[in-house]
Amino acid sequence: MDSPLNPDREPAWRFSVAPMLDCTDRHFRMLMRQISKQSLLYSEMVVAQALHHSKRRERLLDFDAEEHPLALQVGGDDPALLADATRMAADWGYDEINLNVGCPSPRVQAGNFGACLMAEPQTVARCVEAMVAASSLPVTVKHRVGIDDLDSDDLLRQFVDQVAEAGALRFSVHARKAWLEGLDPKQNRTIPALQHDRVIALKASRPDLTIELNGGLDTPEDCLNALKHLDGAMVGRAAYAHPLRWRNIDSLIFGAAPRQVLASDVVLGLIPHADRHLQRGGRLWDLCRHLVHIVEAVPGARHWRNNLSTKAQKAGAGIEIIEEAAQQLLDAGL
Repeated sequence: MDSPLNPDREPAWRFSVAPMLDCTDRHFRMLMRQISKQSLLYSEMVVAQALHHSKRRERLLDFDAEEHPLALQVGGDDPALLADATRMAADWGYDEINLNVGCPSPRVQAGNFGACLMAEPQTVARCVEAMVAASSLPVTVKHRVGIDDLDSDDLLRQFVDQVAEAGALRFSVHARKAWLEGLDPKQNRTIPALQHDRVIALKASRPDLTIELNGGLDTPEDCLNALKHLDGAMVGRAAYAHPLRWRNIDSLIFGAAPRQVLASDVVLGLIPHADRHLQRGGRLWDLCRHLVHIVEAVPGARHWRNNLSTKAQKAGAGIEIIEEAAQQLLDAGL
């Protein structure tokens, strides 16, 4: 399948950073964009109903132009509200929109969306159909291999077939089932066994569909191995906790010219963004809470993180804090 973003190169979704609540806000996305210029980034999940009613729409949807290519992830089970969210995503300039059918949290279940919708493929299909009709944006779906006792390959294929028929262009499959009762969201990311083989089998049985693997991809080598069998590799917590681990991903996956990316390059590259954020009335810690992960496993890393955390969390912390942090890295050759 040709990329909906740029058919002249590998599609951005060949490698993507998964949507993660409390992680993939605009500040972390700008951090990752210093590391990878080509990969697809995702917003945090935004509830469609909140977009429809919220006076905070700008805060929920706004992003920096440098973040492209960028997908908006939405949650919901109301086709009309999701169609409305899709039109907003198109008007705001997003490159794609993704429907969350994978989040297992009790709060999300209470709203009848997320992973619990895997039990209602017809509902998901109606939602996708409405989203596809609302704009020209590619509509994709992120889901699990199963939930609770609804966990067979036949049910997984039936779900994907019905949603593909409705117009979904790509499936990001978290290779774990979700237990909707008995496990919290954090446990659901680790306790259910990884089942990469089931996602590979799904692709083999549906070769015409575009299917990405999510879950348990901890290194670039893991992603390259996944891409031998699947169309895309989606990384979550390993990208958030170890961002510089992915500094060579553009050359490895997208064929870009190799470039050296140091921690200091990332921090320096974020200074204009941090300055804009402060001028809008934001706090420096909004950004620096993500930056503390940029330096690890080198002498002085803990001191640098502690120093940045202490200073950036103070009321009125200014741009000089991040400039000082960058200079410390430059002085250390990092």
